[in-house]
Amino acid sequence: MSDELAGAAELIHGAGALLVCAGAGMGVDSGLPDFRGSEGFWRAYPPYAGLGLRFEEVADPRHFAEDPELAWGFYGHRLALYRATVPHRGFGLLLEWGRAKPGGVRVFTSNVDGQFQVAGFGEVAEAHGSIHHLQCLAGCTREIWPADDVVVDLDETTMRARPPLPACPRCGGLARPNILMFGDGDWVPDRSQAQLDELTAWRRAHRDLVVVELGAGQAVPTVRRYAELASAANGALIRINPREPHVRHGRGISIPAGALETLTKLA
Repeated sequence: MSDELAGAAELIHGAGALLVCAGAGMGVDSGLPDFRGSEGFWRAYPPYAGLGLRFEEVADPRHFAEDPELAWGFYGHRLALYRATVPHRGFGLLLEWGRAKPGGVRVFTSNVDGQFQVAGFGEVAEAHGSIHHLQCLAGCTREIWPADDVVVDLDETTMRARPPLPACPRCGGLARPNILMFGDGDWVPDRSQAQLDELTAWRRAHRDLVVVELGAGQAVPTVRRYAELASAANGALIRINPREPHVRHGRGISIPAGALETLTKLA
């Protein structure tokens, strides 16, 4: 990978601004599961293997209405896990490089874990929302509020939450995470859209940006597509992915390795 690493280092060194695009693989080196395939999901959450439930089935918004203890068992566990997780050193390296650029650094991510904010990034566009924010399940309001005070009491043998469950401060009904789930027609995108609008304006003002994409797979290609779009004008894309590093039409640099390993070598 020496040629690819040298090319990537040269791109980052000469960048006027840095755009970090990250998928679930970015958090693996921090100890977070990436839910890759049913087996990977079941290794992270054995109780769901016994129920035969895949990630896509558990992460379905209908459970909040039909079986809220099951729904909040899963999301309550993830909320506690993300709060306890320390971002790996690669986050700090990206922040250091980005802050040294005239145009600064921005983040586009499909992750809902809030790890970039914990690592010190100020402007993060969370395309699929954030587990650290809530919305009303019944839709009594489009308000989105922080989940800072939410603690879910969980039976870890069954992965079911014990009442009381998070509630809407306006109507008292059940609250749900402000996350875009599978087949989700009720997600309130306002907070994420405001972040995306800010990112779009920033991108238009910095044509000399370099895109560093990390841990973004093709199963849900939101991040890969955005990284390709953002780098379309100059081809300044660095794709870091141990399993799916291919770049289309040679428009970028492909590095088939993990995030922390690669960022450390670049440093």
